[in-house]
Amino acid sequence: MIINLENITKIYGSGETTVHALAGVNLTVAPGEYCAIMGASGSGKSTMMNVIGCLDRPTDGSYYLDGVDVAHLGSEDLAYIRNRKLGFIFQQFHLLPQLTALENVMLPMLYAGIPPQERRDSATEALMRVGLEKRLHNKPHQLSGGQQQRVAIARAIVNNPVLLLADEPTGALDSHTTKEILHIFTKLNASGMTVVMVTHESEVARCTRRVIWFKDGQVIHPYLVPENLSHLITG
Repeated sequence: MIINLENITKIYGSGETTVHALAGVNLTVAPGEYCAIMGASGSGKSTMMNVIGCLDRPTDGSYYLDGVDVAHLGSEDLAYIRNRKLGFIFQQFHLLPQLTALENVMLPMLYAGIPPQERRDSATEALMRVGLEKRLHNKPHQLSGGQQQRVAIARAIVNNPVLLLADEPTGALDSHTTKEILHIFTKLNASGMTVVMVTHESEVARCTRRVIWFKDGQVIHPYLVPENLSHLITG
């Protein structure tokens, strides 16, 4: 399994202000899956994404990422895991404005200590995979929103992560550009990449192959067929 969560809890605060953001979550995601995490505001889906992405530690429970229990690793080990095993894509693109598309994509490899020419070659290949081979030397302000998100995707995949995490990746895009970005995710998944996406948009979730539905910090539906979303949302 790429993701194996065992009795994961996440508690914020204490006393009367205690919030049980996650309440004994058990969840597995196999290699090559394409999943959407959904649920109402406050359901725990964002907290779950932070735990899966090693951006936040669970209060209790075990989290095995690609076979390694990362729930209680130290900060340096978690930073290594995030750089080498995980790729992140957010609603906001988080590109450095002074750098070109190529330089932005090269950054994760710089932190990983990869030699300069290998960084350039791998970044070029990643940008080609998202259709930006003609925009290597453009800075973010010279790119459309959709093109900036493509750069962010290239940056996320350049280190060949075992898991690609996307948090509302189409939230800042129009409908036409959303379809283009989702097509890229579909192609990446078809190439064997495991993708987990948080979204509140049913049309986005229907492009995945499995929906994981959260409510009150728990997984209510771990294997929801995307085509059945309408019944759940309206029911």
